[in-house]
Amino acid sequence: MSIAVPAHLAIAQRHHPAAHQSRGALPPLFQPADVAKALGKSEWWVKEQARRGRIPFTKPGRAYRFTAEQVAEIVRLYEARPIIAVVPQPQAAVVRESRKQVREQQPGRPAVRLRARVPRRTAHQ
Repeated sequence: MSIAVPAHLAIAQRHHPAAHQSRGALPPLFQPADVAKALGKSEWWVKEQARRGRIPFTKPGRAYRFTAEQVAEIVRLYEARPIIAVVPQPQAAVVRESRKQVREQQPGRPAVRLRARVPRRTAHQ
């Protein structure tokens, strides 16, 4: 399966220092500034999302780095798709029954009247 790399990163990939070291040994790693420019976000945003674990990243040492596959996945994560509008179907009117009507429909249960208890203390004690 081939993953499309944004044009900006394809250019950065050719000019990236890691790409010149060894062809094919390791995938090129992009810096947060490269990813931010490709996504139209700030470098701080990219680092913050990586720090919070919201986007995939590689962290060799203390710096965040991104492979082309990870960048493509970030694009997919933040992809917005149109919402298909669902037209609500008209429903029949709901008729609420009173408690008395419900009690009358349940023949096996006698109606129990509740009584309030006598208070333990009076206000003047």
